[in-house]
Amino acid sequence: MILPPLVFLALGLMFYLGLGRPGARDLPSTFVGKPAPAITEVALSGYAPVTPEVLATGEVTIVNFWASWCPPCRAEHPRLMQMQAEGLNVVGVNMKDQEGQARQVLEQDGNPFSAIAFDPSGRTSIEWGVTGPPETFILDGDGVVLFKFIGPLVGSDYEQRFVPALNAALGR
Repeated sequence: MILPPLVFLALGLMFYLGLGRPGARDLPSTFVGKPAPAITEVALSGYAPVTPEVLATGEVTIVNFWASWCPPCRAEHPRLMQMQAEGLNVVGVNMKDQEGQARQVLEQDGNPFSAIAFDPSGRTSIEWGVTGPPETFILDGDGVVLFKFIGPLVGSDYEQRFVPALNAALGR
């Protein structure tokens, strides 16, 4: 009679301690340390396409997967605009979206991207292991994936995980 509550208590303690360990909430990317997968060269109409040269510029590149229907994407948009203003190469991949709605967001809120791939089927996002927007990758100057960030570039998670990874990539 006492055994089931003890087993339940032991499992609960094990789960609690497991969630508290560093990195327990991280979803590692299989691409970290490897060349970035290809991105469709189909551009959002009126914008520059994402070519292999855009990803391997010799400088750090930020690749952001986004959609107009994604509220967290809208929340992080000012941060992407700030990154662009600071001189970072920010590349966008518009995924599973309507072209007119994507263009409308950029016309209203500004365009933080040096190039924008249009991926209405989500094929490129699958190739990159993206589960849903927004997701952001940091690439080195040779186009090698250094870091993957799931979620919007806002809040304490952004401050504690993305900013240090970006600063390390930039050599700050």
